[in-house]
Amino acid sequence: DLRDIETEAAQGNKTCQLALEMNAYRIKKYIGAYMAALNGVDALIFTAGIGEHSDVMRHLICAELNYLGVQLNQDKNKNYHKGIQEIQSADSKVKILIIPTDEEIEIAQQAFSLIKNS
Repeated sequence: DLRDIETEAAQGNKTCQLALEMNAYRIKKYIGAYMAALNGVDALIFTAGIGEHSDVMRHLICAELNYLGVQLNQDKNKNYHKGIQEIQSADSKVKILIIPTDEEIEIAQQAFSLIKNS
């Protein structure tokens, strides 16, 4: 569970710190690749379990993306509660949003659609 890794990393566990950094690095590679392929983006969206609940991962992912116009507001990032929220700094060229998901309702709706149409 990522929460356990974050807790251990915060307590100085170097292996857990490395795991978080490697995970963020992999995600940043995809963000950079897509931003290049799309010739820039209007927004960076964090969603689902980790994207919605881990201010640590959002911070690590956005770190060093300033040159792409991505600037995270640390206070907004740490103080996310619920609902759709913008967490970019005032001078960010790219919006950064947290958008909650409800995977269970999506699965139920798709399953219902399949059953209804068969």
